Amino acid sequence: MSPRRSYDQYCSAARALDLVGDRWTLLIVRELLAGPRRYTDLHADLPGVSTDVLASRLKDMERDGLSTRRRLPPPGAAYVYELTGRGRELLPVLQALGAWGESALGERRATDAVRAHWFALPLLRGLRELAGSGAGLVEVRLEEGAFHVWAGAEAEEGPVYGDGPAPGEADVRLTLDTDTCGALGRGELGLGDAVRAGRVEVEGEGALAKELREV
Repeated sequence: MSPRRSYDQYCSAARALDLVGDRWTLLIVRELLAGPRRYTDLHADLPGVSTDVLASRLKDMERDGLSTRRRLPPPGAAYVYELTGRGRELLPVLQALGAWGESALGERRATDAVRAHWFALPLLRGLRELAGSGAGLVEVRLEEGAFHVWAGAEAEEGPVYGDGPAPGEADVRLTLDTDTCGALGRGELGLGDAVRAGRVEVEGEGALAKELREV
């Protein structure tokens, strides 16, 4: 394994970039916030990354204490990658970076890949602003597909979000179209405004659903 490159600057921002400043590293963290992932799944959800670069970044992240690799017991018998506590601490960094980048998002280009679950982190920001510490399992249905998030999970262990429908009964189900999703992602529309305007359909009987309907 090649030695890690360093800015060689006695500055905490420079030290942080020594660890996560390489291309693809933070996007791998984004994917691993969904919980343990197989290499093939990571590669499928990081379109554009080469197999060599992905393998190299995963080795670097393991060496630097951001992620670990373990073998699933039979019948799975596959290796999965998952974040350590140190790696999970990057969630608010990604949240802040996403908020800062909203103005640069613009309209989707013909060359832009998209995955439904890439909207999970901005949605979590919106849920936190509306529901505060309210916790619950939220299923989100978009035209591109479905994903689910654990509202209030930022301070807990385990996945922050997951691809596909919610595992089990969701506390809230949100349905929105592509235009609304794009406006939320670009910061042009707040989640509360979208709910009030009827652009986000809220289903569910729990406390979190009620809180969202009353914004």
